[in-house]
Amino acid sequence: MDLTYYEKKEIIQHNAITTARYDYTACQLDIVFYLLAKLKKDNDGGPETKYTIIVKEMEDITGRKWNYQQLWDSTKDMGSRMFEVENKANQIYSQIWMFQQVDYIKGKGKINIKLSEGILPFLFDIKNNFTSYQLHSALKLTSKFAKRIYQICSQWKDIGVSKTFTIDYFKIMLKLKDPNGIESEQFSQISQFKQFVLDIAKKQINEHTDLLIDYELMKEGRSFTKIRFFINKQSPKQLPIPFEDKEIDEKYIRLRANLKEIGIIREDLIFKINEKQAEFYSWWYQYKTGHIKAESPSGYLLTSLGISLSK
Repeated sequence: MDLTYYEKKEIIQHNAITTARYDYTACQLDIVFYLLAKLKKDNDGGPETKYTIIVKEMEDITGRKWNYQQLWDSTKDMGSRMFEVENKANQIYSQIWMFQQVDYIKGKGKINIKLSEGILPFLFDIKNNFTSYQLHSALKLTSKFAKRIYQICSQWKDIGVSKTFTIDYFKIMLKLKDPNGIESEQFSQISQFKQFVLDIAKKQINEHTDLLIDYELMKEGRSFTKIRFFINKQSPKQLPIPFEDKEIDEKYIRLRANLKEIGIIREDLIFKINEKQAEFYSWWYQYKTGHIKAESPSGYLLTSLGISLSK
């Protein structure tokens, strides 16, 4: 495929929703990215399609726990908020809501969600531009600003540099500034904006994702007025979750949870053990039934599978 075509296609597909003005908490963004991971490329996501959030699975992926009340409050708030999307080409300004219906299944740790018909095309466009690894990365970011800036930088990853945003507009995108001037601006001092938004996002994105980013603030006179991002790709630090295959996905999530139980969390080790699943589960059965007793079950397992601790 011609690179220029790919770049244009990606920017157009990402632009409408990635640059939409909305303000979600870290928990809400986890829900959004988790739902993106559940969208199937061969499923048109018809209006009656329901997507299931398995709370334990989301916790295993993110390493964070959200209690029932936090999830309830998050989906309730998301239901009342809207994405503001502007299509300048067609001169259409749209207000779109995320959910049509949310059902909490008591005692099951499951949430069934029916997405609104209006949001689906935008979500599928984003999904088409995110690999499984990128979705996993986005879920690992703890700062809501890191999650949003990661989305924005992913839009420009094949070009290497983002468009130049005015700081005012960029803050509006992050919901730090009210375009109507009614609400107070957050982090109005540039030093605050750098410390609590940009530098935290840069650190988390560079540590946990497939991107290495930096930013440049540009002055007009004595004041900083514009910002742009420089984006390079880097090798994944974590093993991607194969979201596209539900059966593989569930086996992999279960394997990670089992290994975490005995203290194995290194991604390179998980990858090697994942390649020996049959041997692992034979060992796991013996361990869980008390036939294997060891002071260090993790070390015993690695030795049994012939896996070295050295990277």
